[in-house]
Amino acid sequence: MNIALFGYGKMGKMIEKIALKRNHNIVAKIDLDATDINFSEIDVAIDFSMPNAAYGNIKNCLEHNVPIISGTTGWLQDYQKAVALCKKNNGAFIYASNFSLGVNLFFELNSYLAKLMAPQDQYGVVMEEIHHTQKLDAPSGTAITLAEGVIDNTNYTKWKLDSAGDREIPITAKRIGDTPGTHTVTYESEVDSIEIKHTAHNREGFALGAVIAAEWIVGKSGVFTMKDVLNLS
Repeated sequence: MNIALFGYGKMGKMIEKIALKRNHNIVAKIDLDATDINFSEIDVAIDFSMPNAAYGNIKNCLEHNVPIISGTTGWLQDYQKAVALCKKNNGAFIYASNFSLGVNLFFELNSYLAKLMAPQDQYGVVMEEIHHTQKLDAPSGTAITLAEGVIDNTNYTKWKLDSAGDREIPITAKRIGDTPGTHTVTYESEVDSIEIKHTAHNREGFALGAVIAAEWIVGKSGVFTMKDVLNLS
């Protein structure tokens, strides 16, 4: 399978390493705006670029009938435009705030715990995410997905960075060293706390999930999520 990488930073290099191990070919490495891309030789594209580049990368791929996987966060104001473009071109597209297989199982656990906690008014929920100092957006896309999982299953209405009001979920974002990513969801009452936590030990899990998603999407059309890839729907 011929893969194009949009974004060739730490994640791009890790994806390349795993893709080569799985006997794929890297036919393009695009780290900045490029106009000389040979889309005809690309079977699938993987985008881990920058927030201001992600939608353009997705648009170019969909308009050239190349399925694309995007793990870039911070661009979601244009997500519905990408969905509409995918449908218009009968293309294939997956966005995930986190491609780690473990994190996607964590998302399911988070939603299930939220359902259990919904009737327990004595508990309040707080979230914390910790990442490396080079991460630009805060809170992380993963933290936002976790917050949305709670909102969908409880009477919380929205999330807010740091302090929050009634029926709002406070998210604390920390940037420390080279931390790959740690996410904690805590339900607190006066008498006890219930906590679930996912800690990434390195970036390899994120990269492996992206390559697995890329393998899965080839030959399909539609807008998908990691739930589809992992058959969690």
